[in-house]
Amino acid sequence: MNSALILVDLMPRIIALPLAPHSGDEVLERCRRLAETFRAGGRPVVLVRVDRPNVAEQPPGSGFADGLVRPGDVTVVKRAVGAFQGTDLHDRLGELGVDTLVFAGLVTTMGVESTARAASDHGYEVEFVADAMSGFAADEHEFTVERIFPRFGEVRDTAAYTRT
Repeated sequence: MNSALILVDLMPRIIALPLAPHSGDEVLERCRRLAETFRAGGRPVVLVRVDRPNVAEQPPGSGFADGLVRPGDVTVVKRAVGAFQGTDLHDRLGELGVDTLVFAGLVTTMGVESTARAASDHGYEVEFVADAMSGFAADEHEFTVERIFPRFGEVRDTAAYTRT
């Protein structure tokens, strides 16, 4: 198994939204820990962010969270909800020999779920880090993590990846 960590939409303007059950700052901190663990193990870290289509200038806070991207990371800019549509993500993962994607980031029922569904359609094994993502409402996050994600892959927590 060659896994990559996929961090979705960890952008200041999204991190600042009222999210539940975890705040954007809590999700960001857990994602930072996951990224360090993957990098230390020589596994790829892929950071995805969204640009709003058809606007002359992106809103403030549209870049990646400060200090999140490190040399050697893969970055992808999407213009749709999911990160595969209209990007070279699949090709880049193929170049790295990745067959398993571990998902975290924001928002559970939007960018994370959309990208994970497409990943499954592309034949990747998928895993979800439930406490390293959050939603617009706690109940929709919990429903997705408990009822939808297990149909696609394994659901774990940050500790399952960061234990030494």
